Amino acid sequence: AKSHHFSPATSYLRSAVMSYETADSQKEEFRKYLEKNGVISQLTRVLVGLYEEPDRPPNAIDYIKKYLGAPTGVDVEELRAENDELKKKNSELQTKVDQLLQELEAKNQEDDEEG
Repeated sequence: AKSHHFSPATSYLRSAVMSYETADSQKEEFRKYLEKNGVISQLTRVLVGLYEEPDRPPNAIDYIKKYLGAPTGVDVEELRAENDELKKKNSELQTKVDQLLQELEAKNQEDDEEG
C-alpha cells in the first residue's frame, strides 16, 4: 500500500482553499443577515436617493445620515467626554448617598439603643 504523503505546499493549498470556502460562506451568511434585517434595501434606497438628487449634496455622509434619520452636526467626541464626566459625577453622588445612608443607619441604631 502506497502511503499518501502530501507536500507542505499541498497541505497549505488545501487549508487555503478550506479557509477561502469558510470566508465565502461567512460572506454569504453576512449578506443574508443584512438582507433579512432590511439593511440592503435601506442602503439601496438611500443610494438611489443620492443618485437622483439634482444637486449633489456637498457632504454625502451627512445626506445619508439625514436620510436614515440620524442627527447630523453632532460632535461624538464631545458627547463621549460629557458622558464620561456625568458617569463620574453620578458615581461620586452614589458614593455620597451610600455614605449618608450608613450615617443615618448608625444614628437610628444609637437612638434605638438610648430609647
